[in-house]
Amino acid sequence: MPEAQIVSVDADARLDKPVEITITGAGEGVTSFGATSIHVGNHAEVTIVLKYVGSGTHADNVEFVLGDGSQVTVVVDADWEDDAVHLSHQIAKVGSDAVLRHNTAIFGGEIVRLVPRVVFDGPGGDAELLGVYFADAGQYFENRLLVDHDVPNCRSRVFYKGALQGATAAQKAEAGSASRTPEARTCWVGDVLIRKNANNTDTYETNNNLILTEGARADAIPNLEIQTGEIVGAGHAATVGRFDDLELFYLMSRGIPAAEARRLIIRGFFSEVISRIPVESLREDLESRVVDELAKINA
Repeated sequence: MPEAQIVSVDADARLDKPVEITITGAGEGVTSFGATSIHVGNHAEVTIVLKYVGSGTHADNVEFVLGDGSQVTVVVDADWEDDAVHLSHQIAKVGSDAVLRHNTAIFGGEIVRLVPRVVFDGPGGDAELLGVYFADAGQYFENRLLVDHDVPNCRSRVFYKGALQGATAAQKAEAGSASRTPEARTCWVGDVLIRKNANNTDTYETNNNLILTEGARADAIPNLEIQTGEIVGAGHAATVGRFDDLELFYLMSRGIPAAEARRLIIRGFFSEVISRIPVESLREDLESRVVDELAKINA
C-alpha cells in the first residue's frame, strides 16, 4: 500500500458522535491496497464506522488496539458496487477489562472476504462479533473469523446471520439457454481457540443462514478447540435452512398475503442482529437494504 492511515482516540475520551472512515475503490478494473490502524486509549469510549464504497479490487489490513477498560463499537459496512472484489484482514487486540462490539454488514460486491481476528491482551476482556449478509446471484461472501483466547477470565460471543437468493426471473430469462445461471454463495467459518492458560473462558458462536430460492448455497463451518477444561462454558451452533412454512402459515391465517408474510419473517430474521447496532441511521439504512433485496425475489 502507498500509505497507511492512523486514527487515535485519547485515553478517557467520550466521543458522542461516531468516527466515520470511508474507503472508496479505485475504480473498475483497478487494484488498490490499504492499511488502517485505530488506537483507542485506556477507558475511552468510541464508535468507529468503517465503510467501503465504489468499484474495483481492494485489499487491506485493519487493526484495532483497545486500551485497558476502553469500550469500542466497530461497524464494518461493505456497501460496494456489485462488480467490486474485496479482501480484508482485520485484527483487534482487546486490553484488560476492555469491551469490543464488532459489527459487520455485507450487501454489496461481487466477491467479499472478511477475515476478523480477536486476541486478548489481558484478563476481563469482552468481545462480541455480530454480522449480517445478503447474497444475490453472482455474489460470493465469505466471513472467516478467529477468536483467540490466550488469557484467563475473558468472554466472547459470535452471532452472524445471512440470507441468499438465486437468480431472479429476469436474470434467468436473460441467461436464456445457458446451462446455468450464477449462484448466490456464502461461506462462514467461525474458529474459537481456547489455549491452555485461558481459564474461566466463556464463549459461544452462532451462524444462521436462510435459503430463499433455488440457486443458492451457504456453507457454515463452526470450529472450537479447547485446550483446558477450566472454563465457564463453550459452544457453537450453525444452521442452513429454507423458509419456515409454519411461520408463513401462521401469518397467512391472520389475513397477511403470502408475499408480505415472507418479507415480515425475513426482516424479523435480520432484526435480531441489526437492532444491536448502536448507530440509528445505519440501522435504518440496513433495514432499507433488506427491503430492497426482498423486492428482487419475485422480480
